[in-house]
Amino acid sequence: MTIKLAIVGRPNVGKSTLFNRLAGKKLAIVDDTPGVTRDRREAKGRLGDLNFTLIDTAGFEDATDASLEARMRAQTEVAIAEADLILFMIDARVGVTPADEGFAALLRRADKPVFLVANKAEGRAGDTGIIEAFSLGMGEPIPLSAEHGEGMAELYAVISPLLPAPRTAGDGEGEAQHAGDGADFSSEEQEKRPINIAVIGRPNAGKSTLVNALLGEDRLLVGPEAGITRDAIAIDWEWQGQNYRLVDTAGMRRRAKVQAKLEKLSVGETLHAIRFADVCLLVMDANEAFEKQDLVIADLVEREGRALVYVLAKWDQIADPRAHLEEMKLVARESVPQSRGAPLVTIAAQAGIGLDRLMKAVAVAHRDWSARVKTSDLNQWLHAVVQRHPPPAVSGKRIKPRYMAQMKTRPPTFVLLCSRAEEMPESYKRYLVNALREAFELHATPVRLVVKAGKNPFAEGER
Repeated sequence: MTIKLAIVGRPNVGKSTLFNRLAGKKLAIVDDTPGVTRDRREAKGRLGDLNFTLIDTAGFEDATDASLEARMRAQTEVAIAEADLILFMIDARVGVTPADEGFAALLRRADKPVFLVANKAEGRAGDTGIIEAFSLGMGEPIPLSAEHGEGMAELYAVISPLLPAPRTAGDGEGEAQHAGDGADFSSEEQEKRPINIAVIGRPNAGKSTLVNALLGEDRLLVGPEAGITRDAIAIDWEWQGQNYRLVDTAGMRRRAKVQAKLEKLSVGETLHAIRFADVCLLVMDANEAFEKQDLVIADLVEREGRALVYVLAKWDQIADPRAHLEEMKLVARESVPQSRGAPLVTIAAQAGIGLDRLMKAVAVAHRDWSARVKTSDLNQWLHAVVQRHPPPAVSGKRIKPRYMAQMKTRPPTFVLLCSRAEEMPESYKRYLVNALREAFELHATPVRLVVKAGKNPFAEGER
């Protein structure tokens, strides 16, 4: 079993910076603003030949009420309870603060190996803070600079005796967190690889509440405040024998309203999650569903080629569910015609209603997104559909479709060879795509059609 290493400390001491360095990639948002990290986040970490699971935590606040800071503190306490090894970080340039002293007292009661890390110790500016760190009574501090990578050898020497023996090459560590865009996998790889689900939507739509309901625990911070989630938090999960990776994301407001640097970073994380997702759950408040921003997000998912599932949250607050559901289905068909076949699921996450229906819709969407159609079936279908509705003539010359094949899956992408390909009208391409959806039941996925001209056997140089 992998050792869990938690990085804890008060706000703005550099925990996420060290998390990113040990993870080997920029996973957590880093900014000079205190309190950027709110949810605890896990990732595979590596230091030299040591492998472990990293836990990034929110800055520890001295709050015990119902405030956001108190809920963040509770998340940090859970991380401490789950960790096997704790790195307690202070800011060497600021020195020891009363908050550091209070946190040190809490960690002593945890009865777990704790190592004191003095960050931002590059140069001589942190010398005084390193000396002050001895007063915490937690042993000799480890001076390092997470930003510049200094002190990693000292950190390795301290924690290596407590970690398992290094694994040999080929142990499967260091796998990419995200799947390649549109890559095809063997059936065996498909079974092992988790299905990436990005939970997206506007702020305060109920995304984190939905993830908590699926996990069956208060894994993510939730509350009445809009915009609580900032990082894209990936959580591995299993449902009915299938492995999933749930990615909770920050809410996406209209581009004109996104001005602050921190919010831009959060939106960038959300866009990254969409690009590497298999299925996107567009969560909307059932009372305010399919607003303009929801349609913009749905169009983005379709353009990125991801499978889409509409989720109407807070359904228990709707007075007339049946009539409202029919209205929402009509709005979805008319407002986002390019995603007309996307499933629409109603849920009440806090009450646990509709979660099974949601996961069944995810399974259907992923199946359609990964579908492959036989070439012989495609060409039989092409012959029939062209006979029923031939392409229009352009400049007195008719376009002649000749051959069709599927280039790849995820999403299903087809190539059509025909004469005068560049002159085929967009309306006829849409007709073929819609007919493809109906004939091969590809309702819950984007479908791509590439029209190419076949080689002319009478052209110069051709035989």
